[in-house]
Amino acid sequence: TYERGFPPNPSCVRLLVRKHTLALFFSERVVPFLSRPALPALLLPNGLYLFSSNAIYVPKSVQAWFDRVAAIQGCQAAAQKVLQGKGLQGMKNYMQRQPAPQSSQCRDTLSHNSSPTEDVDSQDYVLTRWSKQNKSQVCVFPISLPQEGKRNILLTSALPYVNNVPHLGNIIGCVLSADVFSRYGRLRGWNLLFICGTDEYGTATENKAREEGLTPQQICDKYHAVHASIYKWFQIDFDFFGRTTTKKQTEIAQDIFWRLHKRDFLVEDTVEQLRCESCQRFLADRFVEGICPFCNYPEARGDQCDKCGRLINAVELREPQCKVCRQTPVIRSSKHLFLDLPKLEGQLDEWLDKSTGSGDWTANAKQITRSWLRDGLKPRCITRDLKWGTPVPHPDFAEKVFYVWFDAPIGYLSITANYTDQWEKWWKNPQQVELYNFMAKDNVPFHSVVFPCSLLGAQDNYTLVNHLVATEYLNYEDTKFSKSRGVGVFGDMAQDTGIPSDVWRFYLLYLRPEGQDSAFSWADMALKNNSELLNNLGNFINRAGMFVSKFFDGCVPVMELQQEDKRLLAQVGWELRQYIQLMDKVKIRDALKHILNISRHGNQYIQVNEPWKNIKGGDSERQRASTVTGLSVNIACLLSVMLQPYMPAVSQTIRKQLNAPESCINTMLQGTGTFVCALTAGHRIGTVSPLFQKLEADQIEALKKRFGGQQVFDVHETAAVNGADPERARQLTQAVAEQGDKVRTLKAQKAEKAVITAEVAMLLDLKKQLALAEGKSPEPTPQKGKKK
Repeated sequence: TYERGFPPNPSCVRLLVRKHTLALFFSERVVPFLSRPALPALLLPNGLYLFSSNAIYVPKSVQAWFDRVAAIQGCQAAAQKVLQGKGLQGMKNYMQRQPAPQSSQCRDTLSHNSSPTEDVDSQDYVLTRWSKQNKSQVCVFPISLPQEGKRNILLTSALPYVNNVPHLGNIIGCVLSADVFSRYGRLRGWNLLFICGTDEYGTATENKAREEGLTPQQICDKYHAVHASIYKWFQIDFDFFGRTTTKKQTEIAQDIFWRLHKRDFLVEDTVEQLRCESCQRFLADRFVEGICPFCNYPEARGDQCDKCGRLINAVELREPQCKVCRQTPVIRSSKHLFLDLPKLEGQLDEWLDKSTGSGDWTANAKQITRSWLRDGLKPRCITRDLKWGTPVPHPDFAEKVFYVWFDAPIGYLSITANYTDQWEKWWKNPQQVELYNFMAKDNVPFHSVVFPCSLLGAQDNYTLVNHLVATEYLNYEDTKFSKSRGVGVFGDMAQDTGIPSDVWRFYLLYLRPEGQDSAFSWADMALKNNSELLNNLGNFINRAGMFVSKFFDGCVPVMELQQEDKRLLAQVGWELRQYIQLMDKVKIRDALKHILNISRHGNQYIQVNEPWKNIKGGDSERQRASTVTGLSVNIACLLSVMLQPYMPAVSQTIRKQLNAPESCINTMLQGTGTFVCALTAGHRIGTVSPLFQKLEADQIEALKKRFGGQQVFDVHETAAVNGADPERARQLTQAVAEQGDKVRTLKAQKAEKAVITAEVAMLLDLKKQLALAEGKSPEPTPQKGKKK
C-alpha cells in the first residue's frame, strides 16, 4: 500500500514497533510480523496461528521491505502516536480504546455479557474479536502478569459511581492521579497493571433510573459510556476499564461471602432502619441526610459525617430527611448480616502496622484509619433491602443484596478477572505484588478497614493494599461543585471549553489537594497557563529547538562543556533526582514543580549566554553558541520525558519536534536517574512550533460566568444588600435553637404530620433569616458528591 503511493497517515495506518516487531493497521485488518529473526505469530482473516519463536524465519525480501518502511518519517510518527513509548503495551492500550463494533455478526462472536476487550481465550494473550463482512478476525496482545525479578505493581483507582458525571474534583482525586503514577511507573520500567471501572450497583443507580425512566441496566450502560468517554478525553490510560455488573463480580463477591460465613466472621442481627413512607422503601445510607450526632454538622450522611469523619448509623441522625423527597423517614426493623469487625480487629492491627510502616500511605489515610480504630470497631452491616445489587446467596437473606461498601471494592478483583482469567496471579500473590489504591479521603476507611477485613477474614492469601494514596477535596472557586446549580466544571464540559486536555491535566495536578483542600480558580488557571506553561516551559523548549533550526540547519551542534555548563548539568541532575524521589513516594504535585524548575534554569542559562549574539562572533563565540544550543535542546528532550506522566500529548509533540529516539523515554528514569544527552551531535530534529497558547482575560471571564451558576450571583447580591447583622444573628440563633427543640418534641410525641410540617417550615425560614443576618447564602450548601 505504501509503495503504491498511499500516505503514511496515522489516522488510517498504524505502524507499531517494539524492538523489531512491526504491525500495519489498515482499518480493522491487522497483520503483525517480526522483521528479525522470527515470526512468532501470524494473524489471518480466518483465525489465529501461533508458531514457535524459532520455527519460521522471515525472507530477506520481507525483512528488507520492513527496514525500508521503518525508515519512513510518517511511519515513525504513526508508531509514536500509537505506542507512546510503551511498545506492545501501547499497542494493546490503543486497540482496547477503539469503539466496539455494533454489527450483529460481531455480537455473535462474543459472550452475551462481555465486551470485545473482556473476551479472554488463553493464559498468555488477550484476544479481541470482531467481524466484518462475515470474516472473523482476532487481534492478539500479551496480557500483563506479575514477572519474576521485576517490581510488580497493581494499581487501582477508586471506582466512580456510574449514575453521575464526574467533576474536576472527582477526576483529580482518583483517576488522574492514578494515571500519572501509572505512566511514571512504566517509564521507570516497573511491571504495572492499572485497573478501574464503574461502580454500578445500589440505590443511587435505582434512583437515577427512576428519574430518567430507564431500567437500572440501561442507566449503567449509558453512564459507563459517558465515564469512558470523559476519561479517554483526559487521556487516562487504563489497562482495563470495566464495570461491576458482571458475572465475575457475582462469583467473586459470593465466594468471599461464603468464606467469611464458614469462618464465623458474619453475624445476624435485627436492626432499625429508616424507611421513607412517601417513597415506599428503606433508605440506603447515602439517601438520608441530617445533623451529625457527634459534631452537629448539618449535612451528615446516613453512613458517615464528612466533617468529623465519624461512622454513623442512619437512625442516629438528628432531623433526618429522605434526600429524594425531603420527607421525614420513620424507623422500621429488618434482619441483616454484619461483618464482625471486632473479631477481625487483631488481624487488622497486625497487618496495618506492617503496611503503614513499610508502604507510602498519605498522612490523611493514616489519620482516618487510626481514628476508626481509636473509637473501636463495631460489626458492619453488609446487606441491604434493595433489588439492584449483587444477590446475597444465603437462603435466609434471598431478598437482599450486598451493601455497596462490601461489594464495590471487590470490583477491583472482578474487573481484573474480566481482563485476564489469571487474575489471581495479581490478587492472591502478596509476596510478588504491591497494591496501590488511589482515592479521595472519604473513601479511606472502606479501603483501609472494611475491605481489608473482608479479605483477611476470607483467608485466601489475598493481596492487600501496600500504599494507600488519598487526596483532600478540590472545591470550585469559593464554593462546591454542584451539577444541579450549574456550578463548576464537570468532565463532559471540559472539552467544550476549547482548552486542551493536557492543560487541564497540568492545572489540576499543579493544585492537587495533597495535604489540604484546594480550590479550582479560573483566574489562577489562566495565570499558571500563561506564566508556567507559555512563558516558562514552552518558551524554553521552543527557543532551544528554534536555535538548532535557525543557527545549525536543524542538526544538534557539537558541545564543548565549560564550568558553567557543568554547573547547569549539576542543577538539572539534582532536580531530576528530586523528581524521581518525590514521584516514587507519590508526591505528584511537588514533583511537577521540579520540571518547571528545570525549564527555569534553562531559560536563565540561555538568557545569560545569549547564543543569538555569539553565533555572529568568532570561532570561540560560535562554539559557545553551539554548546549552549546543544545542551539546551538535550534538556528539552529530558523535559519531554519528565512531562510524559503529566502531559502525554505535549510530551509526544516535543519528542516529535525533536525527532527524539524512543530510547530516550526510558533511559533517564531508569535506576538512579542520570541525565543523559540523548540527542548527540549531528542528530537532525523535526519542525519546531509553539506548544501552548495564551488564555486571554475575556475568554477566562466568559468561562467563569458560564460555569458559575446563576444562584451564586444572586446570593452575592443578596449578601451585599443585607450585609451582616451580629445582633440580629444572635437573636435568630436562639430562635433557631428553640424552634428546633419544638420540632423534635412534636416528633417524639408523634404529633399530626400537618402540625410537624408547619413547624419544620418555620424552622427552615428562621435558618434562612439567620444565614442572611450572618452575611451568608440563605440556600443550603450543596452536598459534596462521592469522590472516588
